[in-house]
Parts: sequence; C-alpha cells; structure tokens
Amino acid sequence: MSKFVAQNPGFETRVRQSFNRQAFMTFLGAEIVRVGPGIVDVELLHRDELCQQHGFFHGGVVATIADNAGGYAGFSLLKAEDSILTVEFKINLISPANGEKLISRGRVIKSGRTFSVCEMNVFSCTGANEVICATALGTFLTMKNTKDDLISKRALETSDDS
Repeated sequence: MSKFVAQNPGFETRVRQSFNRQAFMTFLGAEIVRVGPGIVDVELLHRDELCQQHGFFHGGVVATIADNAGGYAGFSLLKAEDSILTVEFKINLISPANGEKLISRGRVIKSGRTFSVCEMNVFSCTGANEVICATALGTFLTMKNTKDDLISKRALETSDDS
C-alpha cells in the first residue's frame, strides 16, 4: 500500500490521459497497467523492432519505460494545475532484457514542493517469471501552474508554423 495521498481525487484518470497523449509511448506500444498514489507500472510487449542486435530489448527502450513509470508515479501526487518534467535519472542495466514483455515499476521515494525522487525497476517477464533487468533513480521537477496538455498544444503550434 502506498504511503502517499494524491492531492487530486481524479489523479488516476489524469495520469492515464496524459500517458495516452504521448505519441512515443503509443508508437512503442507501452501501456499503463497500474496506477496508485505515488505508484505507476508500465508494460511493454516484446516486438523485434524494440530490440538490439542480440535480440534483447534495447537499453533505450528499457530506459524510456523506466523514465515514464517514475515520472508518472510523481505526477500522480501533483495538484490538478501542475505538471512534471524529468530533470535527471540514472539507470543501471543489470541483466539482459529478454522476455515476452517488460514491466517497469515506478515508486515515489520523496515528494517535495519542487522535486520528486522516484525509484524505477524494470523486469523482463516470461510467463509468471520476472527477472530484474534494470534499476533507476530519477528526479522530476514539479512545474507549478502548468497544465499537462499545454506542452502538446505548443508542440503542435510550432510544427504548424514551419
């Protein structure tokens, strides 16, 4: 059970809607499979296009879903008028990511006024067997009074001007 309390009663819907607006996550085929206060799990099914030359999930793919799980775990605790942005994260790739799917579990360690610190663990899964393949620690900036969908609209407006 989470030790955190969400500041927004609609946090789960907000997290899922924000995640679904990410074209890159859609492109990869990633999905949120669990949301709780300070908790987000992201799942990604194996596809050859997501792999490196040895057939393992590419490290960039592993890092991407770790970053998203941590960021959205932090986002789940924010006020409805705030958004979040990754400041930094460090990842250790500790075993080959070679399964039917990956699951990244993001958990908030500390939620502060300006920054959230989250741990993210990524598991290679085959059937019911899970093997940890990466562990990460991330810092995420709370962007006060910045609606989450505003960033997407700005990106669209910029691309229309070119």
